[in-house]
Amino acid sequence: MSQRNSISWLKTSVLSLCAFNLLASPTCLAQSSPPKPVTIQVDLGKSKGPLKPIWAWFGYDEPNYTYMKDGQKLLTEISQLSKVPVNVRVHSLLVTGDGTAALKWGSTNAYTEDSKGNPIYNWTIIDKIFDTYIQRGMKPIAQIGFMPEAMSTKPQPYRHYWKPGDNYNDIYTGWAYPPKDYQKWSELVYQWVKHSIGRYGQKEVESWYWELWNEPNISYWKGTVDEYIKLYDYTADAVKRALPTAKVGGPEVTGPGGGNSPVFFKAFMDHVVNGKNYATGKTGTPIDFITFHAKGAPKLVDGHVQMNMGTQLRDIDKGFEIVASYPSLKNLPIIIGESDPEGCAACSEDLSPQNAYRNGTMYSSYTAASFARKYDLAAARGVNLAGAVTWAFEFEDQAWFRGFRDLATNGVDKPVLSVFRMFGMMQGNRADVKNGLAYDYIRVRDQSVRAEADINALASKDAKTAAIMVWNYHDDNVPAPDAPISVQVEGLPNQRVLLQHYRIDKQFSNSYEAWKKMGSPKTPTPEQIADLEKAGQLQLLTSPEWITAKDGKATLTFDLPRQGVSLLKFSWE
Repeated sequence: MSQRNSISWLKTSVLSLCAFNLLASPTCLAQSSPPKPVTIQVDLGKSKGPLKPIWAWFGYDEPNYTYMKDGQKLLTEISQLSKVPVNVRVHSLLVTGDGTAALKWGSTNAYTEDSKGNPIYNWTIIDKIFDTYIQRGMKPIAQIGFMPEAMSTKPQPYRHYWKPGDNYNDIYTGWAYPPKDYQKWSELVYQWVKHSIGRYGQKEVESWYWELWNEPNISYWKGTVDEYIKLYDYTADAVKRALPTAKVGGPEVTGPGGGNSPVFFKAFMDHVVNGKNYATGKTGTPIDFITFHAKGAPKLVDGHVQMNMGTQLRDIDKGFEIVASYPSLKNLPIIIGESDPEGCAACSEDLSPQNAYRNGTMYSSYTAASFARKYDLAAARGVNLAGAVTWAFEFEDQAWFRGFRDLATNGVDKPVLSVFRMFGMMQGNRADVKNGLAYDYIRVRDQSVRAEADINALASKDAKTAAIMVWNYHDDNVPAPDAPISVQVEGLPNQRVLLQHYRIDKQFSNSYEAWKKMGSPKTPTPEQIADLEKAGQLQLLTSPEWITAKDGKATLTFDLPRQGVSLLKFSWE
């Protein structure tokens, strides 16, 4: 027997003996001691300012999934969970091709040229994508990219056929290069904006965000920093010529905390403020919002997934710090254009086992805990965080629960989507959650969640409702006892209040656990699919009940499993 197996056997034996009270030792006492209760104090009467819906932002690589069967279904559900318009960001809106959908690929054929090099504009597929959003009251983040084949300085090879397990660098083909002619590029952008105004109206297009490219500090951009800046100048000028009131921004760099990203980011910001504009010759460049990306870094440790929320929060904090260092720009809206536990949405669990967090409740608890800390980081740096894009959607016609970073599989919602349903019920101002808990945003940023669990809350209140989201998160996805929770609330109205307690855990709001109980069918029957769809909806832990808040106070107690999330919703007349 190996040393590791011996230790495992010994641990199991001790637990068994303790269970039968055959050992009266400190070891048994430690194993059988109940978890320490956690008290969360919420003061609904103490406002911390508006709770901006920074969560109502989503994105994905494959634009042609937008109007496919499961894509349309999921977009409908996303639009319905939010009281405010949801913003949607996708790649490849200017890529040349026939619109065939594939992993890490999409195309619209918006721009081609005739035999004499004259432009041919075709907005059919872009319109199909944007119509799908507009019909649902959603707002496109119009990503201006990537390079059409006829315009690329290195067009071949152009179309890639990447799949999970292939070299990731194979995706960076002719679409990633600078244009041969910046004037032609500028005219393409101008024509796109003008077409959008004609189709959707000026007021609608004014509500969109027009952004340039994606992660130009890595291989998504095969040009130099200066060439990206030049492209931005020509792009921003074209957008503003077509619609002076349009919102345009960038640079969508990734990983502000390391590599070449800070250098790229600061070079861009310096140019926006003081540089000579390549398109106009004037000083500076129009910018209405600022974008960057931030990702975590999960890995396998002793056979289980270990997340690293701290890595993501440090990148966010560094991005905020860079923006705050420019006095003339620090109040502009910031959009974290991709804000996720790690980088590759299309890298499936079967080939990337560290991504095993995606199907179950670890993804949902991570999302709850990390979004709450984004508010804190923005407030500490004094910047204007408008949104954080969750880069997750759906992957059409793939195996059930394959482990992509998605919100639904084959039209069935995963647990993470119900966290956003919870966020959608949080309105008004952010309420104070009092100190004394194990983690604050500084500790999570600096240490991640490697010691005790992060059990905490985010709270909100408006004129007729209040909501408290409580999570029990840990970076290590290992079994742990349920945590006894006591939520002490003050600031409720002195009257009868309706309480609804929603829950995401292994038993509630969890299509993945339901699928496993079915035997993990590769081809579920129609009856099984109906059951899975029901299991994927946000569910109540208990029946709604009326409570009376004496002197505006109430105490609620419940057990919360590890990686579980609860939402306590109060409403009154």
